[in-house]
Amino acid sequence: MAVFDTPEEAFGVLRPVCVQLTKTQTVENVEHLQTRLQAVSDSALQELQQYILFPLRFTLKTPGPKRERLIQSVVECLTFVLSSTCVKEQELLQELFSELSACLYSPSSQKPAAVSEELKLAVIQGLSTLMHSAYGDIILTFYEPSILPRLGFAISLLLGLAEQEKSKQIKIAALKCLQVLLLQCDCQDHPRSLDELEQKQLGDLFASFLPGISTALTRVITGDFKQGHSIVVSSLKIFYKTVSFIMADEQLKRISKVQAKPAVEHRVAELMVHREADWVKNTGDKLTILIKKIIDCVSVHPHWKVRLELVELVEDLLLKCSQSLVECAGPLLKALVGLVNDESSEVQAQCNKVLRHFADQRVVVGSKALADILSESLHSLATSLPRLMNSQDDQGKFSTLSLLLGYLKLLGPKINFVLNSLAHLQRLSKALIQVLELDVADIKIVEERRWNSDDLNASPKTSATQPWNHIQRRYFHFFTDERIFMLLRQVCQLLGYYGNLYLLVDHFMELYRQSVVYRKQAAMILNELVTGAAGLEVENLHEKHIKTNPEELREIVTSILEEYTSQENWYLVTYLETEEMGEELMMEHPGLQAITSGEHTCQVTSFLAFSKPSPTICSMNSNIWQICIQLEGIGQFAYALGKDFCLLLMSVLYPVMEKAGDQTLLISQVATSTMMNICHACGYNSLQHLINQNSDYLVNGISLNLRHLSLHPHTPKVLEVMLRNSDANLLPLVADVVQDVLATLDQFYDKRAASFVSVLHALMAALAQWFPDTGNLGHLQEQSLGEEGSHLNQRPATLEKSTTTAEDIEQFLLNYLKEKDVADGNVSDFDNEEEEQSVFPKVDENDTHPDVEPPLPLQIQIAMDVMERCIHLLSDKNLQIRLKGKLEHFLI
Repeated sequence: MAVFDTPEEAFGVLRPVCVQLTKTQTVENVEHLQTRLQAVSDSALQELQQYILFPLRFTLKTPGPKRERLIQSVVECLTFVLSSTCVKEQELLQELFSELSACLYSPSSQKPAAVSEELKLAVIQGLSTLMHSAYGDIILTFYEPSILPRLGFAISLLLGLAEQEKSKQIKIAALKCLQVLLLQCDCQDHPRSLDELEQKQLGDLFASFLPGISTALTRVITGDFKQGHSIVVSSLKIFYKTVSFIMADEQLKRISKVQAKPAVEHRVAELMVHREADWVKNTGDKLTILIKKIIDCVSVHPHWKVRLELVELVEDLLLKCSQSLVECAGPLLKALVGLVNDESSEVQAQCNKVLRHFADQRVVVGSKALADILSESLHSLATSLPRLMNSQDDQGKFSTLSLLLGYLKLLGPKINFVLNSLAHLQRLSKALIQVLELDVADIKIVEERRWNSDDLNASPKTSATQPWNHIQRRYFHFFTDERIFMLLRQVCQLLGYYGNLYLLVDHFMELYRQSVVYRKQAAMILNELVTGAAGLEVENLHEKHIKTNPEELREIVTSILEEYTSQENWYLVTYLETEEMGEELMMEHPGLQAITSGEHTCQVTSFLAFSKPSPTICSMNSNIWQICIQLEGIGQFAYALGKDFCLLLMSVLYPVMEKAGDQTLLISQVATSTMMNICHACGYNSLQHLINQNSDYLVNGISLNLRHLSLHPHTPKVLEVMLRNSDANLLPLVADVVQDVLATLDQFYDKRAASFVSVLHALMAALAQWFPDTGNLGHLQEQSLGEEGSHLNQRPATLEKSTTTAEDIEQFLLNYLKEKDVADGNVSDFDNEEEEQSVFPKVDENDTHPDVEPPLPLQIQIAMDVMERCIHLLSDKNLQIRLKGKLEHFLI
């Protein structure tokens, strides 16, 4: 708290100290003065400002060498006075500005003086405090043509410190001081808003410094990343704010063609710049070179705040200098759209915000609308895209695809101008097909089998938040970075959302049919096109755009599903086994093709031709991936259509369940995931709910296909999946089908036993789960094995009842004694009469059919029928079938 509040009291205390400092300039006297100043109120200091500043300024202007510590103390004391007072005179402001700037200048070298870092920092802070202390409009009177030499001198000093100093603290302080000098300070009240005339006068003044400022800041921005992100961010901010102020279209259009003669010296007048058309064009060309350098460096800067500031640079320059910096529009837009998919969420959000702003503002660059420039850029990119995708590394591909994604976002529905050009559409599709080529050489895909029968029943609520985005991990020939695949998906989704969906689907369906080489890539693209058309996870920057009509989307999905589930594209060779190959070769489908022979090509082969070479590992891998991609597509289509997919459920559920029972682990997993997606989309609670609600349709399909098993060898798999994912309510519905399966097994036991035994195993496992009370089944097994004992001549002791009561033992002894008496001939007439009477049991009066046994429960009857077949399979020559047959007995 100040002790001396009045000027009179303060003067009495400060006068001796000021006189002493004027006589003897020492560090101790300066520190003594600063100590006394801390006890004076701000109002008293304001009254005595010039009196206090006199000894300090006198110390700085005294000729001859001075110790750095003395200069530093004086500058710090002067800064303290300025921070507590206001400078109200233009002359005092200019003189103090010159005196402080001279502290860092070496007349001999005409460069920043080689002084200590502490002194440099003190002078920089002093200059910044001085400019902030300027009272009211006095700050604007400071920026007159006569100040040009002194202002230019200070700016060059600060730029030199920002560029050459090693101390990060000095660099940042120099850049902040430069912001203050250029009236870019972040303070709320400094400076006030400028009118048009003031903006023009300052623009004319600062234009003289533009070449030096822009060049020096470019060197700082493109310097070593190790200098720290805050230095680069500050430099970027000063660069674009200075350029956008001097080159602002609003200012330049008010510049007269003839320069008015300023009332200054000839030497100063030569420093003045007239911002006429030629100067604007020449300066714009030079700035374009610098801006391109900045973009190339900053767009790949490792720190997200630097890239975020680049977004601000693009927005500021395009909105304020679209006419004066025409040549910069392309590079600036390229930089902006390249950051659309930045790894930083903050950068992405700001990018999308700026893109939406541009879309609303309808920015015009030169004589062209922004959309026209973007269309030209997209045309150019589409032309070179195949070459870039083939020649770039992962980082290059990521940058190129980010750029493509940004163009698509910004153009929105106007991308159809590019897609309507057949040449550009072909180049774009060629690039996408090329880069999405899968690596199918991994043998593990074929090796991994589904041996166990885990319950697949689960609730859809436990799956991912965005199930359509959860797809199987895959590996590609031309890139390894997972981010590239995510970018490709987003590109395809945007094409589906904004583009002509009929045109795109027809084009990629043609590629799908054209060659098996393109089939997997085309299917991936088609899946994403439909997902995008439905608007799932697509950010719409164009509010007037209307999504695809649901009916039209359903028609498109229907046509794609027909192609996916056709015989030649759904039933592909995915594994080789002696029995299975025998079954496949019996299929009477000449159109069915055994796919891909070789690493990158596919050879069409008929299943009936035994002489043709067998599919290779790569070909089977390729087939597995094609089926998986088509299954994933069905899941994505379900989400795209939502409840409308229920209308297509009857055409896809049966084929998907066939694949859920496939022996290849990858196919089975993806098919199960697809069924879960269908549950989500159609409102089913679980797989059990889905199967039970559609069991009549499924059972009918199984029953019909069992009659033509050679044409539909995968039919048992559907029943197997139903049994593994349902409950006891399904049993009455499938009872007749089970009998059909058993009848078919009786007919084809020597050819198709393996596939049927798997179904029977699933059936018995389901019965054991649905009806856990096994007492009746145990009794049934004992009875049945007793009947079959004459055939097998053996009865395992382990099947006898293991529990014996006291009554059983007593009855056993009585029977033994009776049989012993009979054997010895000790049988009385009374015993014979009892035996004759015991032959006729009592009849229940209420029993209308005393000679008819009550019917067995359905599950027991089915178990008996299955067991009878399994007994015959115990002698099969195939070890696998024998083991499965024994397993059925064990389950029973």
